[in-house]
Amino acid sequence: MERFYFTKLSGSGNDFILFDDKLNPTLSLTEETIKKLTDRHNGIGCDGVLVVNRNSDEADFAVTYYNADGSTGSLCANGSRCIIKYAKEENLFEGNEVNFILNGNNYSGEVLANGLLRFILNSPSRAKLNFKIKANAQLITASYVDTGSPHVVIDIKDVLRDPKDLRSFYTDINDFPVYELGREIRFHNDFKPEGVNVNFIDTTEEVVKIRSYERGVENETLSCGTGSVAAAIIAVLNYDYKSPVKLLVRNEDLLEVDFKLEDGHFNDVSLTGPAIIVFNGEITI
Repeated sequence: MERFYFTKLSGSGNDFILFDDKLNPTLSLTEETIKKLTDRHNGIGCDGVLVVNRNSDEADFAVTYYNADGSTGSLCANGSRCIIKYAKEENLFEGNEVNFILNGNNYSGEVLANGLLRFILNSPSRAKLNFKIKANAQLITASYVDTGSPHVVIDIKDVLRDPKDLRSFYTDINDFPVYELGREIRFHNDFKPEGVNVNFIDTTEEVVKIRSYERGVENETLSCGTGSVAAAIIAVLNYDYKSPVKLLVRNEDLLEVDFKLEDGHFNDVSLTGPAIIVFNGEITI
């Protein structure tokens, strides 16, 4: 058994455990260990784990991101804002602009004058609009876009409470069955073998309301960064929203997605929002 030191962070309610290799030079995480750490009843509890490697020849530092189930490979935009927050506090970069490597890919970000954090994403790919997916005993209109992680976006008005009643569509996102329908679509045959994240949006107001079911966490999270970016892109393509798009996430924070739309391509995509350090602690593994 060995003692390790961690920082708990939150990006709009999407929470993470961060290990810094300077404090934990012998840390080695297995899938089983990550599952125990992220367990909200028997561990620290979080949506994902971040491991910072201060020694990088290509950027200010490098980070490995693990989902709560121990899997890797996907982008986490809220986690990236948390990384920027931690790195600024630890003086891992000079000024307000930062470059880092996350799961092998290069990213950048910025600490804004108002204390918010801006994370800059790569351009989205594989967008597919307004296709039908069979779920909840009905055909539901959905759109898809990969923002570093694969996302389905569904407007709650396109889902019926009662598949036999065409007038029973949802009007209140707070009353929407995110877990049940999100889980069904996440494991849907159309998205095998990797599965997909599922986002439900309300586009009746200027601010897009969003709730997200995240794969790897296998539950609704209080916010999803890459899901918010996906929802903003679909809101522009399907509902005539303009950049920057503001989104109200489950924990009531406002996130802002900005980009340039040029010849049908989304460039200079960024996600801006808060991130906080919740507490520091130590754990024996």
